Amino acid sequence: MKISNNKILITGGATGIGLGLAERFIKEDNSVIICGRNELTLNEASARFPSIVTKKYNLSMEAEREALYKWVAEEHNDLNVLINNAGIQQWMSISDSNFFQRAKEEIAINIEAPVHLSSLFLNLKALDTIINVTSGLSFSPLTKTPVYSATKAFFHSFTLSLRLLVKSKNIEVIELIPPALNTDLGGKGIHDFAPPVSGFIDAVFLQLKEGRNELTYGFSEQMIKAGPEELKKAFARMNEKD
Repeated sequence: MKISNNKILITGGATGIGLGLAERFIKEDNSVIICGRNELTLNEASARFPSIVTKKYNLSMEAEREALYKWVAEEHNDLNVLINNAGIQQWMSISDSNFFQRAKEEIAINIEAPVHLSSLFLNLKALDTIINVTSGLSFSPLTKTPVYSATKAFFHSFTLSLRLLVKSKNIEVIELIPPALNTDLGGKGIHDFAPPVSGFIDAVFLQLKEGRNELTYGFSEQMIKAGPEELKKAFARMNEKD
């Protein structure tokens, strides 16, 4: 992927990793569009970075995803990079009374949305890069986030297939694999212990410049290199009873 002179759409781009990516891509002389479902955070992002184009869409809904694609195709048909970053993380137990409802929300945003958007945006003639944001939990799940971990394992698998499926179209597929970072994913304060987004962004941009298509950092670097026994040990360590 070339680092500069792209037009990029980042889903879930108003906070966390998405906003960190937006900021860095702007610094690297790219045009950036972000979308999300929270108008307040979109407005805050626009105030910080006036060059960003913002659009409000709820990507858990099929019609909203189609509307986003239609708008891009009509107004920004030179868009060449799609970053499937939007995601939610639910800390819950299968015995919770609202478990299935919350699980469906995660599946809609973490699986249905990026799969659908990838399919739609392949119709853009200018598209040459798709970046999918998965997780270190793709490889070893955290039982406190059972559905989130499973959705990211699905998305990792889908990304591997997608890379080969679109190779003949000269479209590059990059997997961005973050560890836990200090964001509000899952709720405020849950990830205060984790490294800042800024260090992660610096690391993955160095990897992008090296031409890598699997971008890792810290825990996720360990997980992608781990063998079966190491993954079993990581699972046991992560899910020890308090």
